[in-house]
Amino acid sequence: MSTRNTAKRADALRSIDAIVQAAAECLGHNPDASLSEIARAANVGRVTLYSHFASRAEVVDAAITRAIGEGNAALDSVDLAGDPALALARLVDASWHLVDQARALLVAAQRELPAGRIRELHDGPAARVETLIARGRAEGVFRTDLPIPWLINVLHSIMKGAADEVRVGNLTPDRAAAHITATVLAAFTPPGVAVPAPVWEE
Repeated sequence: MSTRNTAKRADALRSIDAIVQAAAECLGHNPDASLSEIARAANVGRVTLYSHFASRAEVVDAAITRAIGEGNAALDSVDLAGDPALALARLVDASWHLVDQARALLVAAQRELPAGRIRELHDGPAARVETLIARGRAEGVFRTDLPIPWLINVLHSIMKGAADEVRVGNLTPDRAAAHITATVLAAFTPPGVAVPAPVWEE
């Protein structure tokens, strides 16, 4: 590849990175942010934006992909050892902070992307939860009468529900993790077994 082509490629990569970063920031504040707003925030023209992304959906996809990837990397630092119920509480708390930061971006993704694509993007975080649930089931802490994919879906649904409640003002962000944890622990605990006391009550 010639030096000129290498430079053009580097410029293109810089433009793409700027657009994706601007999209994450703009959509993170306003899920209805226009492509013109995103282009301005990225310091590029609409022609440049469209030369890299054919549609608003592609821009949103790139932004949410980056956000989920960064969030998944951050969750690698969560301690999932020890009591599975307490580990789940720690994971919920850390996950909620990420969801809260990206609530508006998630709204934009839900509007623009197919449900299947959003599920696909969450495969990485879901694998972490699946491993924890499997360990909890093996140790008798989590129920075994319902399939793991169902339990993962329950967790995601509760997390999304909390985000919706925060958006309409029925729940404050600082209380959401506690609500999610209490609900998930109740859902995951085997029938007939006392639900573990929520962490904030210990």
